[in-house]
Amino acid sequence: MASWTETNAPTDCGEWTAIVLAGERPDGDPLARELGVPAKALIEIGGKTMLSRVLQALLDSPKIKRVLVLAQQIDQIAVSEPSDVLNDPRVDTARSGNGIATSIEAVIGTRQAPWPVLVTTADNALLTSERVDDFLTQSEGADVAVGLGERSIVEQDFPDTKRTWLKFSDGHFSGANLFALTTERCLPALRHWQAVEQDRKKGLKLIASFGPILLLRVLTRTIGLKDGLAKSGKKMGFDAKTVVLDAEAPIDVDKNDDLELVERILAQRPTKLLPSSQKKPVLASGATSPASAPPARVAQRS
Repeated sequence: MASWTETNAPTDCGEWTAIVLAGERPDGDPLARELGVPAKALIEIGGKTMLSRVLQALLDSPKIKRVLVLAQQIDQIAVSEPSDVLNDPRVDTARSGNGIATSIEAVIGTRQAPWPVLVTTADNALLTSERVDDFLTQSEGADVAVGLGERSIVEQDFPDTKRTWLKFSDGHFSGANLFALTTERCLPALRHWQAVEQDRKKGLKLIASFGPILLLRVLTRTIGLKDGLAKSGKKMGFDAKTVVLDAEAPIDVDKNDDLELVERILAQRPTKLLPSSQKKPVLASGATSPASAPPARVAQRS
């Protein structure tokens, strides 16, 4: 695997560090076990592992200067990844801990991952360089920015997808596994995330962690997510903003249903995605799902 240094990094790329979280829960990933894969990141879709798809999308973005892959089993991933993407001079690897927030905090702002930092996950298999650029452009001016999918946008194209929706007065939102962390002022956000990490899939518990007033306002639909995140950030000493992205953005791979949907999307994906600024929330739904695609395969390296 490659190790990034100032001398061998390309000089015509951007300024952002991308951190790719490729680790797993301590007891392993159920989907990886079911498919017989040594790590979830190594599940193949359309002949490429999810990890290699994410890395290629990041490397294709003119805004990304370097990429750091974090995983507990990073040596096994490096040996088993069938492509040569980990040998790109802009890609480095490091062993993570068991916690997401603590693993990020251990490297962020260091030589391995200097500011500003984009965080994403290895199961974000639909990621594109266009979405990366759109998100980072819209993140300008914030210490912390969170990428999101809005329900009316997502269900217009994918009415059957099952997401965890956070319900606010300005819409229903699901995370897109994209986080922009631009300065050390974001560190309180990481420490807060460490405290609530186990509840990240439980919407109301996650909201309640910011205090009873915000929870009450969410329950009564008297606050939007944009305002709620901005107020919570201000309380902790940083500027935070939301970035609503395209319909594919919140679709990652956690279950077999997700895997099948991602296969279908990749089989019929257009060359370019509309940026979120050109596609606004709508109320109509009922779009048909794309045609089926070949099944996923397990990545193997001899």
